[in-house]
Amino acid sequence: MTIYEKLELYTRQLFERGTEIAAKQGLILVDTKYEFGLLNGDIILIDEIHTPDSSRYFYEDGYEQRQAENITQKQLSKEFVRQWLIENGFQGLEGQEMPIMPDEFVQVVSNRYIELFEKITGKSFQKPDNQDIPMRIDLNITQYLESNT
Repeated sequence: MTIYEKLELYTRQLFERGTEIAAKQGLILVDTKYEFGLLNGDIILIDEIHTPDSSRYFYEDGYEQRQAENITQKQLSKEFVRQWLIENGFQGLEGQEMPIMPDEFVQVVSNRYIELFEKITGKSFQKPDNQDIPMRIDLNITQYLESNT
């Protein structure tokens, strides 16, 4: 099997699994991206998957009706952030300065990401203590490494 055939296989398997998980929570995984790399000749994932940054989800409830009526789907993704940037004169072009996001909009973004987390996991989001972020990162990495040895 060539590297490209393996990439296709892995991509299809990841999308199938993501679709299954989303469906159990009443969501449709519409599209996504996966980023792969090579490490010692092995294909590895090199970025997050199935998050609002890499994927678009539609709500299954009401999907068919919205399609039939040609109405925009209710979705969870970062598309609304992209639209806000465009509406505020930013398209990522050279020389453009990113507009300052008002605190209210930052809160909307946070709430949407929390909504997706809760929808996908079925768990309530618990806001972490942000007092010592480097310590939290170190603790999470240590716990992960210990659980995978």
